Amino acid sequence: MILLKRLLRQGPILILSPALVIIELLALWLTDLLWWVAGSRQLPTDTLPNAKSASVVIPNWNGKDLLEKYLPSVIAALEGNPSNEVVVVDNGSTDGSAEFIRQRFPQVKLVPLKENLGFGGGSNRGFEEAKNDIVVLLNSDMRVASDFLKPLLKGFDAPDIFAVSCQIFFSDPKKVREETGLTQASWRRGTLELRHRIDDEVTDTYPCFYGGGGSCAFDRRKFLELGGFDEVLRPFYLEDTDMGYQAWKRGWRVLYQPQSHVWHEHRGTIGKKFSQHYINSMVRKNFVLFAWKNIHSPLMLLQHFVASNISALIALIAGDAPGRANYPGMLRSFFQLPEACAARWRARSRSAVSDMEAFRRPLGGYYRDRFEAIDIRAERPRVLFVSPYGLVPASHGGAVFMQLAVKELSKHCDVHLVALLDEEWERSAHDELDPYLASKQFIVRMTGQPSAAFSLLPGAVTEFASGDLEWLLHRTMKTRKIDVLQIEYTNLGQYGCQFHRILTSIFEHDIYFQSIQRQLLTNPSLLFRIPATIEYLKAMHWELEMLPRFDLIEVCTDANREYLLSLKPSLEPKTKAGLRAAIPVDSFEANLSVREGNTLLFLGGFRHVPNVEALQWFFEEVVPILKERNLNFKALAIGQDPPPAYAFPHSDGILELAGFRESIAADLQSAAVFLCPIQSGSGVRVKLLEAFAHGIPVVSTPIGAEGLAIVDGQYCKLAGDPGAFADSIEQLLKDRSAANQMARRAYEYVSGEWDSKQVIARLAQEYSDRLKRKGAATTSFR
Repeated sequence: MILLKRLLRQGPILILSPALVIIELLALWLTDLLWWVAGSRQLPTDTLPNAKSASVVIPNWNGKDLLEKYLPSVIAALEGNPSNEVVVVDNGSTDGSAEFIRQRFPQVKLVPLKENLGFGGGSNRGFEEAKNDIVVLLNSDMRVASDFLKPLLKGFDAPDIFAVSCQIFFSDPKKVREETGLTQASWRRGTLELRHRIDDEVTDTYPCFYGGGGSCAFDRRKFLELGGFDEVLRPFYLEDTDMGYQAWKRGWRVLYQPQSHVWHEHRGTIGKKFSQHYINSMVRKNFVLFAWKNIHSPLMLLQHFVASNISALIALIAGDAPGRANYPGMLRSFFQLPEACAARWRARSRSAVSDMEAFRRPLGGYYRDRFEAIDIRAERPRVLFVSPYGLVPASHGGAVFMQLAVKELSKHCDVHLVALLDEEWERSAHDELDPYLASKQFIVRMTGQPSAAFSLLPGAVTEFASGDLEWLLHRTMKTRKIDVLQIEYTNLGQYGCQFHRILTSIFEHDIYFQSIQRQLLTNPSLLFRIPATIEYLKAMHWELEMLPRFDLIEVCTDANREYLLSLKPSLEPKTKAGLRAAIPVDSFEANLSVREGNTLLFLGGFRHVPNVEALQWFFEEVVPILKERNLNFKALAIGQDPPPAYAFPHSDGILELAGFRESIAADLQSAAVFLCPIQSGSGVRVKLLEAFAHGIPVVSTPIGAEGLAIVDGQYCKLAGDPGAFADSIEQLLKDRSAANQMARRAYEYVSGEWDSKQVIARLAQEYSDRLKRKGAATTSFR
């Protein structure tokens, strides 16, 4: 019945919606065409305001009780400077507010209006009446700290500062802080998304998307230049968001000042005068009008129309929800289309930067890059090292490479670590890295985004998509003055940024889509192949589109580099091998004597599917051949989370599954042969590097030894099929002298080419060189 009622009410709008969309798009694009033909106008030069005093403007409508309760704190906070003033704009109140102000607070400047102009109209009138360059706009239900003004005024220290916002608390401390003043916005899937952040790490001025209309200081001249709060958004909501976005597009800055404290009785006025249904309907209408006025990118505007119509259709079927458009709201917007076109013309005439740039600049990293880049350090740079996994314990090859990089980089750089952890106990485990780190921060059990139907993003990317992680990275880049953003693994490539001065680098531990392709070649199951093929196609498209945003692409080997360049030749100047994959050769105690015994050693964490598949292939395909030849051998498999022994056929009496061991040095020194039967994946296997460094003879598939060995028998035996793999094992067990000579060559090779001290020193030098080149190539970036 509920669905039927919605269909009866909204059905006519649904039928008309295609025609309405066509009319709206044509009207907005015609506005853009005419504006382009008319030509843009010269924008005024920015000037520094006089920030020694302020005018506090308080719009009021039937809020006599609120003024009586909260106005005294404002008056007290402004005492001591006769140039300060309080201006109350009375929006045609009928509760005696104006007379109350005259009698109780004669020192307050009263601006009585005959009719209610709404929040925006009343505020605009207050700005016109204010005498000071700085105007602090407060809601009538706002209590202020006695020292709230000084930090706000301090923020206006440059000609391009538009606004400085207070930190907001609620009068009732039990309430969840839905608003804090630290505002954030993003444009996702055609929709404006807004939120307030609570972040105790932000202790001084910090960029925010907009200053809250009821708790923010503005440069009066700039506010009036933008036309004040736009009447198209009447009667309320999103006026301040609209103003903040216009300021960023104008090339100005909006800041949050956490040292300025105010307390808000949330919706103390609007919430008491209007129903929740009416408030929600105005919010939905204004979200649409915001896009029509401010989004000037044709692609982003088209995304908005697609997203809002899909959202409205979902609302028709499933019901309204916060953030979801609906047909009644879209119809209300349509009736304001002429006003929206006029507002769009004005907004375009005041814009100095693109929509994408305006959304980027309030983010901490982009803000530092655009506005604070003068202190970028090329010598001993500050590096933000970002990992999707913990570095301690080093239970897989990637963790080994990352831990070594952090330790060696600390000799050349100040390293700040952000890592995602599975368990809370891992925090303390990372304390052993404290001597090497300038700071460390963690997110435990981060929840990514669910994979959306028909999304072009690979599942491995959406799994790590998090607004909280994005915020943490940008806040760290700003507060820690980061010079290099070092991203680990393809799935975090989504956090790469297009900076002008800050260097962005990514280490492709493996080429993700190549790894999936190789798994497809080894797994015949349709249940695996169908989703894996879809993931492969998504990953190849996404990875090749993502990598160009980075300044430096680190790959394990020249083979990885050549593979990438064969698909995307334009990556050639950015892509380098030999900067990351390494081991500390001196820390291993090599056994370069002739090996004894008959133990075949396999290493690898079993959470990593290629390791499970490799050992299964060995026991299914190779072991029967070795048994047929009556070869005497034992197999030892060491690695975290091993499956049960029955997962490996023909393993009875032969295989020992040892699980995780704190140290594997003794096993690498005593085993006769090291096995690397890897069938899929990409990159360099740290297990092979460590085997070479310990002097143990190795048998590997060509994929397993990719980037390390090309010639069979030079550094290790190479065998791609089961028969050849069995032959290689037999040869090494029977000819121990030849096996020892090969192992010695491998040891000399890894000592000369893959030692972490040399490799990471090259990486640090690469950072420095590229930072210098990037700084020299950058001229005006604002």
